[in-house]
Amino acid sequence: MSRSERLLKLIHLLRSYRYPAPGYQLAETLGISLRTLYRDIASLQQQGASIEGEPGLGYVLKPGFMLPPLMFTEEELEALVLGSRWVANRTDSELSESAINALVKISAVLPTELRNSLDENTLFVGPTKQPVTETAEFPSIRQAIRAEQKITIHYLDLKEQESIRTIWPFALGYFDNLRVLAGWCELRQSFRHFRTDRILQLEVCEARYPRRRQQLLNEWRKAEGISS
Repeated sequence: MSRSERLLKLIHLLRSYRYPAPGYQLAETLGISLRTLYRDIASLQQQGASIEGEPGLGYVLKPGFMLPPLMFTEEELEALVLGSRWVANRTDSELSESAINALVKISAVLPTELRNSLDENTLFVGPTKQPVTETAEFPSIRQAIRAEQKITIHYLDLKEQESIRTIWPFALGYFDNLRVLAGWCELRQSFRHFRTDRILQLEVCEARYPRRRQQLLNEWRKAEGISS
């Protein structure tokens, strides 16, 4: 277990106690010596963790401490790298660039041992047989979802019939060969799914839709039988 992983486990362990935990108990649970425990606690305090206590009295972590990026485990870093590589290879240029930039920022604040693990990661995303054609609408759709704004689209369905819809977008699904926008359709007065490659024209409206995005998402999940 690396030092960063040990510090992460110590933070999670301290969070599980409502009252000061004896040092020997923390050390025993983590499988380390008391001396190592004291050194780790001092290190976390230097990083901003509000840990109160002293040897013989026990330690308690005050609420509100957020883990710095360097507290990732090696498995979490692998998941981040793999996910970022998928985004970089399977999405539009704006989101792809953001994924790459996120990894650069994470790498900049990692300790040397984990930075090397990040740089030498051997998990890769394979090529897709049917790459998705990039359209200019993706950034606008994501912005409308974040701002909870209505959008008006000219949509061509599978029967090649065109319609104009005003929808309340709340989710965008990324699949290997297509992208699907989920929203509440004012015309149909129900949830509908729209393939982004069949959106002929899109306009983001100034008006916000009258319900919260999370509420729509929860109702859609219930209607679709999606548990999480």
